[in-house]
Amino acid sequence: MLPDFLAAAPASVSAPVSAEELSGFTGVVVDFMEAFGVLGVALMVAAENLFPPIPSEVILPLAGFTASQGSMSLWGAILGATVGSVVGASALYWLGHVFGLQRLRSWGARIPLVDVEDIDRTVAWFHRYGTWGVLVGRLIPIFRSLISIPAGVDRMHLGFFLALTTIGSLVWNTALVMAGYVLGENWHIVERYVGVFQKVVIVAVVVAVVWFVVSRIRRNRRRAHEQN
Repeated sequence: MLPDFLAAAPASVSAPVSAEELSGFTGVVVDFMEAFGVLGVALMVAAENLFPPIPSEVILPLAGFTASQGSMSLWGAILGATVGSVVGASALYWLGHVFGLQRLRSWGARIPLVDVEDIDRTVAWFHRYGTWGVLVGRLIPIFRSLISIPAGVDRMHLGFFLALTTIGSLVWNTALVMAGYVLGENWHIVERYVGVFQKVVIVAVVVAVVWFVVSRIRRNRRRAHEQN
């Protein structure tokens, strides 16, 4: 049984809105989830994990919105989203596992401004802090998908990886799906605030990349000057 405030939430926020009133990408997502139910949620979330440009801040609240319209239960939507997350993360884990450290080092050596030592340091960091990396990474946009690849490269124990991924995904999915369920037709409020968080993460990543490139160029110039 749902708590009273959750059971009544969709009706109290606004009148139910049918999928026909949605258009574009959101309309397609809701139509798919209404047609396939929990399986549809799992498939959409798995795709979102494999292809980060598909925004989880849209998919998950829409799963909650679809549940609020009676197409599935709230807990079914959360379960489907979590299963989809684990399936998508597992596929990326195996990609990293097959790719392997040696091939990663070989490719990294061919990338301008990147040293093999950079790859080794990154893998060493993950080997030491990978538990928190996978668990917390599931709560951070962009990283929540990509964190599975170094887990595979580092050969993290599969059972341990799946447990961490399930826990982190369950927290993230529950928050966004329940928010979409409670807000009903106002589900896009979730997208707005999570989108701000994602933009902050993107800006932080861009700043870090720029800092790395600038510092590495300066280092290479200094070495070249010393050799001359």
